[in-house]
Formats: sequence, C-alpha cells, structure tokens
Amino acid sequence: MTTTVDATAPTTRGRLRPHGLTRTVLRVHRPALLVWCAYVVVTVGWMLWLHYVTGAQARAARDICRAKDGACVDFDTFAFDQGMSMAGALVAYTSYAVAAWAGASLTGRELESGTARLAWTQSVTPTRWLTVKLAVPAVVLTVGTTVLMLVYRWIWSANEGVRSDEWYDSDPFVNRGPAVVAYALCALAVGALAGLALKRALPALGTALAFIACFHLYLDERSDTLWPAKTLTGTAASRLPMSADQLELGAVTGSGARINDLTCFDMDTDTGYARCMADNGFTDLYAEVHPQSHFWPLHLMTTGLVLAVTALLVLASFHLLRRRTGGTS
Repeated sequence: MTTTVDATAPTTRGRLRPHGLTRTVLRVHRPALLVWCAYVVVTVGWMLWLHYVTGAQARAARDICRAKDGACVDFDTFAFDQGMSMAGALVAYTSYAVAAWAGASLTGRELESGTARLAWTQSVTPTRWLTVKLAVPAVVLTVGTTVLMLVYRWIWSANEGVRSDEWYDSDPFVNRGPAVVAYALCALAVGALAGLALKRALPALGTALAFIACFHLYLDERSDTLWPAKTLTGTAASRLPMSADQLELGAVTGSGARINDLTCFDMDTDTGYARCMADNGFTDLYAEVHPQSHFWPLHLMTTGLVLAVTALLVLASFHLLRRRTGGTS
C-alpha cells in the first residue's frame, strides 16, 4: 500500500502563519483598535455635525449679515470657526497619541514583560514579529487617518465663507492631504523604535511622544522653505490677497537694498502709491509669498520628508532588532 504525501501541506501551513500572527496582534491590541475606531467615528460625526448643523447656521447668519452690509455680530460663524479649529487640531495631532501608544504598548511593554522573547521561541522569528507588529497598525492607521483627512478636506473647502483660517495655517495645511497620514505612520515607527531601544514602556512612551512633538513643530515652522517662494513687485506686492502666505515684505531703496519698511503698502490708489514711493525714496516694493497654488508642492514635499524619516526609523528598528537577537531572521 502506497502512502501519498501532500507536498503542499508545509507550504500551506507556512502561508497561514502570518495570518495567525496577525490575528494575535489584533487580539492583543483589541482595546487600542476599539479606541481608534471609536475616535474615527466620533471625530467624523463631530465634523459632519459642524458642517450640517453649526455650519448651516453660520452660513445663514452670514447671508443675513451681508444683507445688512455686515452691521451685525455673527456668533454662529464664530461658533463654527471655533469648532473647526478644535476638530482640525484633533486630526492634526493624532500622531501624538499614536507615538505614545506605540512606544508604551506595541513593543516596549512586550519586551519589558518578556512576551516578545517567548514568541520568538515559538516558531516566530524576530523579523516576522516586528514586520507584523508594524504592518497591522500601519494599515489600520492609514485607513482611519485617510477617512479623517477626506472628511476634513471636504468640510474645510465647503465652508470657505465662514472660516477664518487659510490653507497655509498649520492644521489645514497638514490635514488636507497625505501629510497627516505620513505623520501617523512616522509616530508609529518612532514609537516602535523607542520601545525596542529602551525595552521599557513608560520611558519609550515619553521618548516617542517628545520626538514626534518636536518633529511636528519643527516642520510646522519650516515647511514654507521646502518650495521656492514667488517674488512680487510694485503694486502687486502691496495688494496681496488673503490667500497668499506672506513670507517677507519690504521696500527697495535707490541703492537696490531691501529694507523692512511697509510705509507704502497701504496705498489704495496708484497716485497715492507713486507719491509715497517718491517721498520715501523707494524705487520698488517687494513681497516674497507662497500663492495658494503652492499648496500641493509644499504639502507633497512635507509628506515626502516625513515618509523619508519614517523609512529611516523602520530600518533602524530592524537593524537594532537583528543586533539584539544576534542576527536571527
């Protein structure tokens, strides 16, 4: 009697292992997953309420004010603007909570308690363990943050007449494109690396939180340097639209030097402008600005920079893990 050996059985079992590890990660971090889902649902619901209820009241109040030549105090518009500012901050700084969780729970706690090493002795290699540890939350974060970004972008654009912030302000700049997703992934990577490096939950939490906060604030201050500004001169420089991000304004003297003098920037007529220029000895005005058309170049450059840092953090995590485990794959 001949016994038939199923040559595909080992391969099948091998293919199922990552799925089993994925289920384990989801089960271990189920509370965090539920909190994240609840956060996304509640934040989306809040933004929809702002648009359909608070925003509708603000838009109606704006129309009434326009009919009265603006002679009214629009509290509804103020309420909507404040609500959108709070929602924008909540979406923009999601990465802070992600970094704290990743540092404390994703890797730090398991290394501190020894459960990670136990998993490595049960047919799960350290590399596979870290890969799944990063990939599963990365997918969940990408989906959730993308939903928040799309809803925020739609509501922000649909209420242009009743909001006070512009495209270049910190929260709208980050929240209306993939940069907010990149920040969340960067927070995940730095949290995982902090946990691997420190092997203790609380120090890893603090380190990851401090890094993502400093990195976020640093880019907020310098994102406008990632794309060349546009130089305007003459009356075009003195009559800038509100949508222009003003980087530097001033006048040009007879020697060609630029000085920080805005004396002639308030002239409404060409005659007044010419008189002011002659009286002060100026030959021209200049303005270094980012027009609204620079949003996507600046935003995508910021996104690329954040993703580059994220990739470096992930590579550092795998390198550190291999050193700690003697090169075991």
